[in-house]
Amino acid sequence: MHGQGLELALVFLLAAVIAVPVFRRFGLGAVLGYLAAGVALGPFGLKVITNAERVLTASEIGVVMMLFVIGLELSLPRLKVMRRPVFGVGGLQVLLCGLALAGLSLLSGLELKAAIVVGFGLALSSTAVGLQLLAERKSLTAPHGRLAFAILLFQDLAAIPLLAAIPLLASGGGETGPGWLGVAKAVAAIAILVLGGRLLLRHLFRIVARSQMPEVFTGAALLTVLGSAWLMQAAGLSAGLGAFIAGVLLADSEFRHELESQIDPFKGLLLGLFFMAVGMSIDLGRVMSEPLSIAGLVTALMLVKFALIFMVGRIPGGLDRGEALRLGAVLALGGEFAFVVFSEAVRAGLLDMVARDRLVAAVGVSMALTPLLLIALSRTLADKPRAEPERKADPMPEDGRPQVLIAGFGRFGQIVARLLAMHRTPFIVIEHDVEQLEFSRRFGNLIYYGDPARPDLLRSAGAAHVDVFVVAIDDPAESLRVAKAFRHLYPKARVFAQARDRRIAWELMDIGVEPVRELLHSSLHTGEAVLRALGVPADTAHHLAARFAEHDQRLLQAQHPIRHDENALMQTVQDARRELEELLSADAGEGVLGKASDPDPEHR
Repeated sequence: MHGQGLELALVFLLAAVIAVPVFRRFGLGAVLGYLAAGVALGPFGLKVITNAERVLTASEIGVVMMLFVIGLELSLPRLKVMRRPVFGVGGLQVLLCGLALAGLSLLSGLELKAAIVVGFGLALSSTAVGLQLLAERKSLTAPHGRLAFAILLFQDLAAIPLLAAIPLLASGGGETGPGWLGVAKAVAAIAILVLGGRLLLRHLFRIVARSQMPEVFTGAALLTVLGSAWLMQAAGLSAGLGAFIAGVLLADSEFRHELESQIDPFKGLLLGLFFMAVGMSIDLGRVMSEPLSIAGLVTALMLVKFALIFMVGRIPGGLDRGEALRLGAVLALGGEFAFVVFSEAVRAGLLDMVARDRLVAAVGVSMALTPLLLIALSRTLADKPRAEPERKADPMPEDGRPQVLIAGFGRFGQIVARLLAMHRTPFIVIEHDVEQLEFSRRFGNLIYYGDPARPDLLRSAGAAHVDVFVVAIDDPAESLRVAKAFRHLYPKARVFAQARDRRIAWELMDIGVEPVRELLHSSLHTGEAVLRALGVPADTAHHLAARFAEHDQRLLQAQHPIRHDENALMQTVQDARRELEELLSADAGEGVLGKASDPDPEHR
């Protein structure tokens, strides 16, 4: 038995190590790789695994852990802000898709009660596949990613009435006790988890943290995830919903990052196993014996959901056309919860096993097709980028005669602006990012919208009277574009520009712009504070930081003319390291840096 379990574990890991890199190499993503490995290993492939249901049940822990980690990224105040997309847009999606698919099921010959269960079961999308695909493409924070998450969260909540409705439909509505009892149990379980979690979880982790035993903290983290999942499952709800609620309760705690680091390795492995188990559950025999029937089911499912979700994303969701198309592609598939719904429908006598197997096969195939659909759609949208209507620039103040003009109002630009305001120096801020503009205006900041590189906008802003331009834009390419425009149009003014690293600083220096390396200054301040914390006198710590800043500035200047020569650049780094060791006893301007920056060594 132990040997067999070890062999199975080795087979799973080997399949994942081979399939996932190959599929990623061809741009197909990890999800499709896991699904393909599962199909190959399953009872309809090489028959390494003959009972896919057991593996699927065990591997759902991966989905549970994923939802716990997602919950850690949220908080109760943020969830309150999300209530409109969750309950409004999510509720509308489930209602429209459920009714449309129930209508199609009714037309296909199912009875009304069975059609309702099938329609709303198919209206739910796969949380695991959808969120994984969004994470792979770094789209969880994109507009369609945020709305997809809100819809998937509502779908998990919709499991409560859907599961409760199955026995009610089976009994003809005459015996309402079991159904309402299930709803009461579900609501009670959520209340217990929320109230108990708020009172106990933080205290539990404080006690565990004091033990200073990493393995105990790991055990407590797993206990929290699996315990909350078990509580929801015992109440007839989604286990992932319980883990998600536990994550949200701990999102504002001091243990959030430690919990995420403890759970993340388990989540990755078990989530991959879950996708493999889904692949194993795809009944290839059923697909091959009824190809037209299964193809028709999959086509109807994905077309109906895609169209309705696109519409929901566009109108109540407020997405543009491209984002709404991506939303439809991510959520057009069926969900793993459909497996549970259809099995319960069979037990209640609403569906027979043939219909259940056919529907499960269609859901599995839709999961396998979704990554391909998303890839095709992404390439299509990339080939045909949508030309967004350009927003008109804000009118500038007619009497404005600023001394400083700031392009960009992120964290860097805000500090500069506040310091100028303290000194009562007149300045104007121009921001081209609409989201940043609206966010900053909510705090009462006077900011003007427009492209700070446009000559007409600069003229109307009074740029001819400006002594200093500040480019406070995070994007290096955009920062360089704006800095070039300033330097070209107003060559006499001084231009300061935000620079993340030395290479960006050198590019700015090429056009006569003075780079400000934000990380250098914050790091110097931190280093000085660390020295003081170690008992170094404040004057000495400040002197060391100042000398290092001078040394680093000379190194930056010395490397500028030779930055494209890798060997020369490495040599200056080695020389600078030696000089830094002798910096306190060396006079400014002497040493290897002076030699490196002098183009004519004969004149020394």
